[in-house]
Amino acid sequence: MNNPIIQLKDLSKCYGTKKAVDKLNLHIASGEIFGLLGPNGAGKTTSILMMLGLTEPTEGTATVCGYDATRNPLEVKKLVGYLPDNVGFYPDMTALENLCFIAQINGIEEQEAKKSAIELLQTVGLTHATNNKTNTFSRGMKQRLGLAEVLIKKPQVVILDEPTLGIDPSGVNEFLELIQKLSREQNLTVLMSSHHLHQVQRVCDRVGIFVDGKMIVEGPIETLAHQLQLNEGFKTIIQLDNNKLSSSDITAVLSEISGYKSCELQNDILSIYSDLDITADAVKLLVHKNANIISVQRNGYSLDDIYAKYFENQTVKM
Repeated sequence: MNNPIIQLKDLSKCYGTKKAVDKLNLHIASGEIFGLLGPNGAGKTTSILMMLGLTEPTEGTATVCGYDATRNPLEVKKLVGYLPDNVGFYPDMTALENLCFIAQINGIEEQEAKKSAIELLQTVGLTHATNNKTNTFSRGMKQRLGLAEVLIKKPQVVILDEPTLGIDPSGVNEFLELIQKLSREQNLTVLMSSHHLHQVQRVCDRVGIFVDGKMIVEGPIETLAHQLQLNEGFKTIIQLDNNKLSSSDITAVLSEISGYKSCELQNDILSIYSDLDITADAVKLLVHKNANIISVQRNGYSLDDIYAKYFENQTVKM
């Protein structure tokens, strides 16, 4: 990758004998949405703090927007917007007042600050709450206002740490769509740290699975899924409707097919594992047995499967 906007080399952080981050190497391109995926306590937030120059690495370097984050933290902060998992505002100030205040702290002239604040409140869907005090805001509204606060200084990179924590499902969908839209329209680079697999899968161009301070694997989800297919074989997911066949009935039917390995039936969703792509033969035999098929997905490895596989392997090694 040529001239990555975020470049981490052997980045490590120790607290006594505990290695919170262990030789993290990562390159993120301009305009990319990257998902840093891992359980709570994996070291994701510590990695972010080192990228922002808020904590010094024990070893290695974090270069962000061309600057060493440890040596030039102020330069990095000018170009990077950071939304923590629990964003705070002045509760007795309105949304507009909070944004204008932050803009002026970042050196934006008063008139321009107000103009940008009004535009950003519209961008994040908070025009209706422009003059409302933030102590009346829901969690989702605060996250939207936090995103506006991040964007008001026109950053090149936005870092989001568990940005959807505590937001209701519809609010999560709107927030993720907004992130994706802003990245595409403004060529924003976004690093999203999360433990929510489905949310990461929806918006990220690449993901990195981070466990116990180590990057286990990273790449586009499609590439990781293909690699899993090569290692584990094919997976076909079939959605049945009012299924009357038992697991043993289905196993007996599918066992006739060359390359079949195993299957799982749960809530009318049938997952078939095989050495070869047996999707067409499986569908044909199931229909012959009067199974009602709603949908079929070939090579159906999802981020759940990828995460489970690599997390499981890492846990075994530990």
